[in-house]
Amino acid sequence: MEKPFPIVDYFDAFQKETGLDLSQEISVETLMTKAQELGIKYEKNYGKGRMIDTIYKKTVRLKLIQPCFLVGHPLEVSPLAKKDPQNPAKVLRFQVVAGTAELCNAFAELNDPIDQRQRFEAQMALREAGDAEAQMIDEDFVQALEYGMPPAFGFGLSERFFAFLMDKSVRECVIFPPMKDREQ
Repeated sequence: MEKPFPIVDYFDAFQKETGLDLSQEISVETLMTKAQELGIKYEKNYGKGRMIDTIYKKTVRLKLIQPCFLVGHPLEVSPLAKKDPQNPAKVLRFQVVAGTAELCNAFAELNDPIDQRQRFEAQMALREAGDAEAQMIDEDFVQALEYGMPPAFGFGLSERFFAFLMDKSVRECVIFPPMKDREQ
């Protein structure tokens, strides 16, 4: 019988590689200082979640060679995932990581309309501050949550695994790339 993939806790791995404890309150400025110390490039308008993710990708993920389950992601990097009832600073999410690449992403869908609105508002503030990758408020989605959404779970594997096999970026392997509106 083969050994199961190890489980790697995001907070523990982040602290091991950076010295920063995500279970404590950490400011964006502290994260930016750490990024500078490590020679990691970032944009000055990045919020806490983007800074954590940027540092993670240049430190922790580069050490995840053997296949593993990465669990316990910070709330700030997962605006659509449900909070972990055991630790509200984390979300119910996992990724399979191997060869420094994310092969799958999975999480419990947030179905609390109040929590979702608050996260969308926080993301929108980041977007207004210049973070183009921050989520926009989706009023229709929040309204649908207000009517009720049963527990749900998302699991993304296809293009991530294919990108890994082909040694290409995920963006290069999306079957139907998003179409941008073009004004003529």
